[in-house]
Amino acid sequence: MLTSYDGLEYSLGVYANFIFLSYVYGVFLKMDVQVVIIAGGLATRLGALTKNRPKSMVEIRNRPFLAYQLELLRYQEITDIILCIGHLGTQIKEFFSDGSKYGVHINYSVEDKPLGTAGALKNAEPLLDNIFFVMYGDSYLFLNFPQVQSYFISQNKLALATVYRNHDSYGRSNMVINGNMVTKYSKLEKSNDMVYIDYGASVFNKKALQLIPENHACSLEDFFIRLIEKKQLLAFEVDHRFYEIGSPQGLKDFKAFVKETIKR
Repeated sequence: MLTSYDGLEYSLGVYANFIFLSYVYGVFLKMDVQVVIIAGGLATRLGALTKNRPKSMVEIRNRPFLAYQLELLRYQEITDIILCIGHLGTQIKEFFSDGSKYGVHINYSVEDKPLGTAGALKNAEPLLDNIFFVMYGDSYLFLNFPQVQSYFISQNKLALATVYRNHDSYGRSNMVINGNMVTKYSKLEKSNDMVYIDYGASVFNKKALQLIPENHACSLEDFFIRLIEKKQLLAFEVDHRFYEIGSPQGLKDFKAFVKETIKR
């Protein structure tokens, strides 16, 4: 059994089963969801592959990675997309335009200078809804966005991080969770209770952006730490592993996943 979208045939593999079960159990909620994709990084870990193109334009089976991300969102009827672009970002804008080819609507926030992952959000503030998701430009995630957003709204906090019980399996674990809250986040320090990893998608109330300085570089890591200090960063555990193309091994793993689950 195959499902076709935008010229691709998706086999009933990992992602298709995830979608199927979500519909069976009625957990795809009908609500407006806005997703911001941070796509302005330098991608230095990929070396020559991203010397003259942004990470979002790295090709897998002759298609840019961002196309896979947009289709993943479109499957959940998420069409409101903000792309934060900077380094070589004109290539992204010229290729994807307004997103209509992929069944979505794209608005662009352009950095005049490197602002970091959180600084890019601050720069995009005029385009953002009161509640919005943020995804990394190199992440491919099996996430029920409406379900996560519904939970976030019910908790009355400024932010939520999706997390995966990783035990250093897919990169170094970087989060400590206590109950439903993130209590520590660090990419440098390591402790025995740090078994979770940032899954690659977060939800924010727009009020949280007050913690980010204007026109200054600021990372999501620094932003998370400020939210943790204020006891405002929720955790939402995800059961499915993530894929990413930000490292050579991650890119290799995603190519293998695509080869296994997607047929032309």
